[in-house]
Amino acid sequence: MKKVDFKALILFENTDYLVINKPPYLSSLDDRHEAQNILDLAKMHTADAQLCHRLDKETSGCLVIAKNPAAYRHLAMQFENRKVNKVYHAVVEGIKEYEQLLVDRNLIASAKGVAKVSKEGKPAQTVFHTMKTYRAHSLIECRPITGRLHQIRVHLAYLQSPICGDELYGGRPLYLSSLKRRFNLKKETEELPIMQRVSLHAFSIGFEGLDGKEIIVNAPYPKDFQVLVNQLEKNS
Repeated sequence: MKKVDFKALILFENTDYLVINKPPYLSSLDDRHEAQNILDLAKMHTADAQLCHRLDKETSGCLVIAKNPAAYRHLAMQFENRKVNKVYHAVVEGIKEYEQLLVDRNLIASAKGVAKVSKEGKPAQTVFHTMKTYRAHSLIECRPITGRLHQIRVHLAYLQSPICGDELYGGRPLYLSSLKRRFNLKKETEELPIMQRVSLHAFSIGFEGLDGKEIIVNAPYPKDFQVLVNQLEKNS
């Protein structure tokens, strides 16, 4: 992966917090297999930087970084008390009409980092709302109330609406040939999925700053997610 320009990722900054638009494929924390990660890049920008939460490596979007210990503690308390408003957008399989649907299903994670619905698991709630339906897919707004591992992905799979490209939880890659009626692939060429990762983006985050004022930040879609949505629009 080419060297990341950290300043170009910044969506919001004040004396206490940074909110960045995390690119896909970049780890939040130290990853033995990667030369760079968000935390190291943030510390080069601000020595006391601490990540206030994490996003899966493949997931893009809003990630909050505290610039000092007081800011970190302030937001940690908000996460603990479920006062942070997080909104994700996901492209799922099928035509789904969800009207502020609450999924309240406990989740348990295996030692290998795979989550599943289980009565023995920890409480997990997500609210789903359909933003738009296409010919065979839907764009879904996801609001996680809790913050369990792979929560949105597992809850959507539970609803039989797996996220496109999420092969771990039953989602299939989405190819242009399945959307376009007249699609010609060059001979001897292997078709690649429109989006080569889980179709999930952390679109928005809202929390309270140290001064008591609300901070709300939206992250524009990265190129691959925007291309996918554009293709769905064009071919629906």
